[in-house]
Amino acid sequence: LSVPLNICLFQEVQRLQIVIERIRSDLENLRLAIKGEVVMTPALQSALDAMYDAKVPHQWTLTPGGDEFSWISPTLGLWFAVLLERDQQLSMWLSKGRPPTFWMTGFFNAQGFLTAMKQEVTRAHRNEQWALDDMTYTTMVTEHEHGGAVKKAPDEGVYVHGLFIDGAAWKLSKNKENRSLTDSEPKILFCALPVLHVSAIIKSKKPKDSIFGPNGAYKCPCYKYPARTDRYYIFMADLPAGKQSKSYWTLRGTALLCSTD
Repeated sequence: LSVPLNICLFQEVQRLQIVIERIRSDLENLRLAIKGEVVMTPALQSALDAMYDAKVPHQWTLTPGGDEFSWISPTLGLWFAVLLERDQQLSMWLSKGRPPTFWMTGFFNAQGFLTAMKQEVTRAHRNEQWALDDMTYTTMVTEHEHGGAVKKAPDEGVYVHGLFIDGAAWKLSKNKENRSLTDSEPKILFCALPVLHVSAIIKSKKPKDSIFGPNGAYKCPCYKYPARTDRYYIFMADLPAGKQSKSYWTLRGTALLCSTD
């Protein structure tokens, strides 16, 4: 457990087990309450009503204090689909080793996941006396359109997939210099971002903005949900601004989202 990303995996498995235990307990009690063997409490009644309406029971998503217990989804079907995908990602990681690319939407603590990656990069450069506090994220959008196309993990950092762009689209090109943000098509709210390479480097060695093209890089915030609050903020990604200025994308409110629901 001395490997930071393995510690992240352990914590994610623990959190998912707590969620599954809560669901199992509520469904078992609900089954007994319907049979008349236990008392139908207000909490069980509200869970039953929510499931009848294809909604997620409140106690499955939020704690009594209002903190996130699992994840927010508009319908029970979508919530359960995410549960299966999260379980699959963690199970594959446990049985077959670290995957070449990670589905960042499937983490309870995405910030912790990226911090663990940052720790690994810092340790790899121990001889150069890099310190974690001096590290900053570096990002590069790859040519891989989806996670299934990635066969090998990067030498340093991680590949993440499943992100969406809100307020812009991504210009695909075989030529690395031409890949950049571009205006989205009419009536298309979200655009899938290709696989993103996220790594870390010491601030003094971070490449200059000019490597992203004449207009530099737009510092794009990444959030867990479309509700853009500090609670759901994850990190800031550098995306090539393309033909437009950085302020153009700022005024558009361009951001990365892990989930569009």
